[in-house]
Amino acid sequence: MKIAILGGDGFCGWPAALHLSARGHDVVVVDNFSRRAVDAELGTESLTPIRGLDERRAAWQELTGRRIGFARIDLAEDYESILDLLVIERPDAIVHFAEQRAAPYSMRTPRTKRYTVDNNVNATHHVLCAVVESGLDVHVVHLGTMGVYGYGTAGMKIPEGYLDVEVPGEQGRVAQQILYPADPGSLYHMTKVLDQTMFAFYAKNDRLRITDLHQGIIWGTSTEETALDDRLVNRFDYDGDYGTVLNRFLVQAAVGHPLTVHGTGGQTRAFIHIQDMVRCVELALLNPPAAGDRVKIFNQMTETHRVRDLADLVARLTGAEVERVPNPRQESAENELHVVNEAFPDLGLRPTTLSEGLLLEVEQTAERWAHRVDLSRIPATSVWNARRRPGIPARPARPAAVGA
Repeated sequence: MKIAILGGDGFCGWPAALHLSARGHDVVVVDNFSRRAVDAELGTESLTPIRGLDERRAAWQELTGRRIGFARIDLAEDYESILDLLVIERPDAIVHFAEQRAAPYSMRTPRTKRYTVDNNVNATHHVLCAVVESGLDVHVVHLGTMGVYGYGTAGMKIPEGYLDVEVPGEQGRVAQQILYPADPGSLYHMTKVLDQTMFAFYAKNDRLRITDLHQGIIWGTSTEETALDDRLVNRFDYDGDYGTVLNRFLVQAAVGHPLTVHGTGGQTRAFIHIQDMVRCVELALLNPPAAGDRVKIFNQMTETHRVRDLADLVARLTGAEVERVPNPRQESAENELHVVNEAFPDLGLRPTTLSEGLLLEVEQTAERWAHRVDLSRIPATSVWNARRRPGIPARPARPAAVGA
């Protein structure tokens, strides 16, 4: 297939682009480098030194003989360029990663709140509108989030997108299927809820073929392809806005910082290893819905864990200390999370589950680049409202551990 990877320079987009290229697909990356700009804005950097996209692409071609194309487009602002790209490149599929992806950043300031909504909603709608205007039969695969469901289960497993309900009627109860009721926990998650509503409309109205991947939290650092050469290394975020919880714990352990558990640590979350993420994207591309079908929704996760249990596991492996800090998020102190995730295993996914070996592999990456850590960027300081407090530990990091 010819595949356009929107947001292909990012944390998910880059390893997905390499994986699909390695599988023989013709890949073009579309990006405006907004994620790199946010690094500059926040005064932080990826733990791993990531190369510029031109150097990344050149290294991939040197190593594999395969070329990855590139178009610099702001998807939220430049509709005509999106349309031109579709008409010229005529992709079989689009993989849409091009959204501001951090819940904390989306709640950080009035400006980041507006940016997240404007960027994410406009980008998604521009893509859908351009596919219709192009007249092409393009399969749109979108990276959504488990967070559209919220983090309560109502005593049942969360289904893959659709909920069976019965509605009282004049002739008795009528069986229907509806989108699982949304309960977003941040403005970022809210944009993903708006995305799925747009997808439902365009699938119904214009017969677009759309797959929505409700993904859990990614852990791990590298895939088979990014591990081939340091020039291909993926970004590794550890800061309080963009770092994912398990990766953050491992960086904290590497530099002698307490493992910051927000509140009780009773938040249960869904997780997926980064290697499984790229495989799931490939499986979704290989198994598209037909024109006229409703949106195909997958729960893209492999396991669930409670945050305090993950902290205890990392502490046992590394000797790090665990410290409970204020929870900057407006959320339940404790929650259960039971999820149906049968579709991808049925298509052949063999899940990479949490193991001490893989955790140590990530820790080794963190230790290698520990000298690049800015300790001031580790705490989660973006708060959901005026009633919340930043997740700043009372005990400082052990300076002697930095750069070990």
